[in-house]
Amino acid sequence: MRTLPNLSSRHIDHRNYPPGIVYMDGQYLPIREAKISVLDYGFLHSDATYDVVHVWKGAFFRLESHLDRFLRSMEGLHMSIPYNKRQITEILHNCVALSGLRNSYVEFICTRGTSADFSRDPRDAENRFIAFAIPFGSVATGDQLEHGLHIAITDILRIPPASIDPTIKNYHWLDMVKGLYAAYEMGADTALLLDTNGNVAEGPGFNIFAIKNGMVLTPDSGVLLGITRQTIFDICQQTDINCRAQNISINELNAADEVFITSTAGGVMPVTKVDGLPIGSGTIGPLTKHISAIYWQMHNDPRHRDVVIYPDSA
Repeated sequence: MRTLPNLSSRHIDHRNYPPGIVYMDGQYLPIREAKISVLDYGFLHSDATYDVVHVWKGAFFRLESHLDRFLRSMEGLHMSIPYNKRQITEILHNCVALSGLRNSYVEFICTRGTSADFSRDPRDAENRFIAFAIPFGSVATGDQLEHGLHIAITDILRIPPASIDPTIKNYHWLDMVKGLYAAYEMGADTALLLDTNGNVAEGPGFNIFAIKNGMVLTPDSGVLLGITRQTIFDICQQTDINCRAQNISINELNAADEVFITSTAGGVMPVTKVDGLPIGSGTIGPLTKHISAIYWQMHNDPRHRDVVIYPDSA
């Protein structure tokens, strides 16, 4: 047998992983100790669903909505786990509490898992549940939140709904990754993909909104029905701002007065440039600022908060 060259220098040092706690196989572990089988179809086939919720100032935000979407996604993919909603909630709380993180990005996953004889029949696989909590992260950097993102509209098409239901949160991201590289080559911060009709769809991990003459618009099909996206509808309804979902063409996006994107990872994030050209005045617009302020104020509303009990406060 030939001796292979030493490639250890090319491997990521697990000690450099972010701090956090993972739950898998019935136990809580430091992130650096989490492992998944190379035979798991979540890894081999991207056969998995997941959801992400954030914890802000020691409390989950809209956890119930994220849990409901996760359960619907599992049902849509014929997956099941031996935990009900209450038990999943307890696991997520424990991950955050054990991590000690007051602001946290919390992801929970169901993979197709594995079967004892590596059967290609997905019905033979034992589905697997994993959850973890790491420090809160945003799609946009601090500088981008302050000055606005530069988005490139790529010619990469989002996977059509007839192939993969976009309302089921999934890891089919190769179109997104391809779009990101295209955007980087254009000098942009992130990418926006199109649907099969040539209208704007969504980007890597975010929904998009355009504001024109006081009307807030967002694509109505072919996109993930984001929890933050729904929160924008709620904010607009409560504050008498006109908001609706509809097709948005490239020209309509470019002609918008303001543009912003939304994600659990970052909230409401302003866009000030598309394809190298300024949106509106080229600065963060007043309605975007107003909606963003209300969004973060909602985090103090007991109706949307699920407080974490940390060991040092018990």
